[in-house]
Amino acid sequence: MTASTPPRPDRGAAAVAGDGPDFATDSTLPPVAVTPEQEARDGRWTPLKVIMWVAIALLGGVAWVMLAVVRGETVNAIWFVFAAVCTYLIGYRFYSKVIERYITRPDDRRATPAEVKSDGRDYVPTDRRVLYGHHFAAIAGAGPLVGPVLAAQMGYLPGTIWIIVGVVLAGAVQDYLVLFFSMRRGGRTIGQMARQELGRIGGTAAIIASLLIMIIIVAILALVVVNALGESPWGVFSVSMTIPIALFMGVYLRYLRPGKVSEVSIIGFVLLMAAIVGGGWVAGTEWGQAIFHLDKTTIAWGIIIYGAIAAILPVWLLLAPRDYLSTFMKIGVIGLLAVAVIIVRPEISVPAVSIFGQNGMGPVFAGPLFPFLFVTIACGALSGFHALIASGTTPKLIEKERQTRFIGYGGMLMESFVAIMALVAAISIDQGIYFAMNAPAAATGGTVEGAVAFVNSLGLTGVNLTPEMLIGTAADVGEESIVSRTGGAPTLALGLAHIMQQALGGQAMMAFWYHFAIMFEALFILTAVDAGTRVARFMLQDTLGHVFPKFRDVSWRPGVWICTAIMVAGWGYILILGVTDPLGGINTFFPLFGIANQLLAAIALAVVLSIVAKRGKSYVKWLWIVALPLAFTAVVTITASCYKIFSPVPAIGYWANHFKYRAAQDAGTDELGTPEVVAAVIRNTAVQGTLSIIFVTLSIVVIAAALVVTVKALRAGGGENTEDTPVASRRYAPAGLVPTASERELEKQWEPILADERKALARRSH
Repeated sequence: MTASTPPRPDRGAAAVAGDGPDFATDSTLPPVAVTPEQEARDGRWTPLKVIMWVAIALLGGVAWVMLAVVRGETVNAIWFVFAAVCTYLIGYRFYSKVIERYITRPDDRRATPAEVKSDGRDYVPTDRRVLYGHHFAAIAGAGPLVGPVLAAQMGYLPGTIWIIVGVVLAGAVQDYLVLFFSMRRGGRTIGQMARQELGRIGGTAAIIASLLIMIIIVAILALVVVNALGESPWGVFSVSMTIPIALFMGVYLRYLRPGKVSEVSIIGFVLLMAAIVGGGWVAGTEWGQAIFHLDKTTIAWGIIIYGAIAAILPVWLLLAPRDYLSTFMKIGVIGLLAVAVIIVRPEISVPAVSIFGQNGMGPVFAGPLFPFLFVTIACGALSGFHALIASGTTPKLIEKERQTRFIGYGGMLMESFVAIMALVAAISIDQGIYFAMNAPAAATGGTVEGAVAFVNSLGLTGVNLTPEMLIGTAADVGEESIVSRTGGAPTLALGLAHIMQQALGGQAMMAFWYHFAIMFEALFILTAVDAGTRVARFMLQDTLGHVFPKFRDVSWRPGVWICTAIMVAGWGYILILGVTDPLGGINTFFPLFGIANQLLAAIALAVVLSIVAKRGKSYVKWLWIVALPLAFTAVVTITASCYKIFSPVPAIGYWANHFKYRAAQDAGTDELGTPEVVAAVIRNTAVQGTLSIIFVTLSIVVIAAALVVTVKALRAGGGENTEDTPVASRRYAPAGLVPTASERELEKQWEPILADERKALARRSH
């Protein structure tokens, strides 16, 4: 069944006593699930399968050897692609299967919340392929684009290992398990599950932490867009045009041509390309420069207003078409970049581990490789933000339980691939240009001469930056300057343009590919900004609903407006602080984003740990699958928080920097900058330092509560089952992207029933 095809009303599902063989069957319907025997038959090993998986393992092994062992002065970028893809395939085929078999144990005879509560609004059984695209678009924001670019200052190898291995053992595990357990509980949020599983103290701490961390996440997402579009009339025009394009697509699908997805996809793509090409023409005119050449503060206020409006408008009018557009753009562009890397085979001259990875005092961000590499890469390997999505909209749309592996685990693997391609793009450009773009204006002075002097003073081997290199590169991409274009997005756009022009179009296409990438990134991130604002508003409404029940009614306009205003004011304030930060907003705020995001991941994993422990003795020996990533991310994030709170080094510690600038202010000297600059640093570091203390305290409370619950459950041999009462399913759908032989056979049996339901739906619509 598709998202628009609800279950037939005369086939109401009957309650059943429990899992397994107790489910009632309906002899008038075909089977709703493949049998274990059929599944075993489809999965049996054949000589061809053995040869294929051996070949994948060998290719992946060779790629890892080339990256980690052989190396040399340069390394070919194709090995990054092969190492990633082969590892993902093996992780999905084997490791996620272990999780499915021994921890989640899905049963397709059991109805999902989308089937049981189908209401055509929030609970809608959705085709697994459509839902995969929706879920990926929702989870993939700035993190996989920005984090790897910033972490590239430490060398390519540590980031590559964490992005690829980390997602298999941590990120995808969290996404899959949170999605599954939320689905089993009617689509409850991670905060609601924490309150139910951990009690009042742990649950309250989790809810507060989730709300505050969401504010930081959305603010940093918006800050990346601001830094990408600042002083770029071409980018501002092109991205601005995506809003009316999305609105047109929403109206087109709703009123003009309902259901014509292919038509609107073609129209949307053509309009997007016109917006990019037209942006270059507009930027070359006097009126275009006057209207669209905006400073960062102005753009920030524009995004704040946009976020507030987008969170209130009907979802079909703006969010849905933008989400759909961005999914095509995200997967398509990353796939195109991967193909271009294989064709061009660029040689990477960045060291495996740079001097900044060894001394922890890089110009992009300061701090030792452990723990700051992990919190900087953030979403590319493990993301707490995903837990909000995996326990938000997605579990309310799942058709069948076995699909959670494909959507949860598989969706995170795709995001990791985005991250590894972002890393490749960043390290493919000249190192001198990379540091000139990512060093804050306070270090470069914002000028070509200042950037050249600063970068050459770093003493990097093989780096000899000249003014001509910076001026020429800016001209090639149609920008006035690329100096101190912090935020990761411009660097990724330059790297993508550098690789793509070699595969398609040549040097003359550099400007097109650069601004294409800028718009791609802005679409990528704005989807998370507006969706994140909406999710944050839902979270706040639910929280306030405990005190004022009226707020839980999402159709109550005053509640919608009040909660939207509160959440937008929260992330908007942090955004303005980042934009006005003289030390480079993204450089100082992204570590806070990374730490907060990873702390939220630790909270999500802690909740999952307690759930698995409560399931009984047969699950205990597999508890390490959750405990391993939980222990690692807890150590990483708590250590990073301690660095940011207690480090006496001003470049690392928020409070050390705060008191350094406060001393300068009290002394009345201008050694550290103008009075305005000094005041801004004092204000921003106070906010960052305070939030760091709050985040780590709340996270420790939640983790401690989860450990207490887990130990009690282990001693008792299990705990309370908080899953919804099982209901027998009366629908069928395959589990993965490509149906197996047994699944195709079942699909044929269900086709007449689906045809009858489509006819009935058509009659009702007329």
